[in-house]
Amino acid sequence: MEIRESNNYDLDVIMGINREAFGEVEEVHIMTRNLLRDSSALPLCSLLAFEGDTPAGYILLTSANIEGESVQCMILAPLAVVPGFQGRGIGSALVHDALHRVRQQGVELVFVLGHPNYYPRFGFISDAHALGFRAPYPILERNAPAWMVCPLAEGVVGKVWGAVRCAQALDYPELWRE
Repeated sequence: MEIRESNNYDLDVIMGINREAFGEVEEVHIMTRNLLRDSSALPLCSLLAFEGDTPAGYILLTSANIEGESVQCMILAPLAVVPGFQGRGIGSALVHDALHRVRQQGVELVFVLGHPNYYPRFGFISDAHALGFRAPYPILERNAPAWMVCPLAEGVVGKVWGAVRCAQALDYPELWRE
């Protein structure tokens, strides 16, 4: 498997992976396309995974901030793996690679609204709201464990808290339902 940064010519590949992974869920396709064009999402980490020449997975992390704090943050959305390649560690490799890259860039916190049984293996802590990090839009109480934070810098959790602000392309309440 090869993981590489995406480039301006990869939009069709990215959208193809999303279509295979998420079906015809228009919100994901529109969100991804808009994030890649959104200057408020910069800097971003956009990675593609290939098995040979075949696109197998995709991950995108975009810039975020916490109101009143100067800590560098990002939001992970989406993570997509083509169904035929699921269960082979491609999603895990993409998450590990992306977290490593953004840590090297000085990012201190990464947030995700995702499956609470999947992301903790990468260091994500469930129910980020309980740690003082409010999602851009309210998360239903039953879905609170899905709002997670991954600290990439030692001691940052507990020193900062507040409302997380995302890129404009993510700033829609319908994108914050788990």
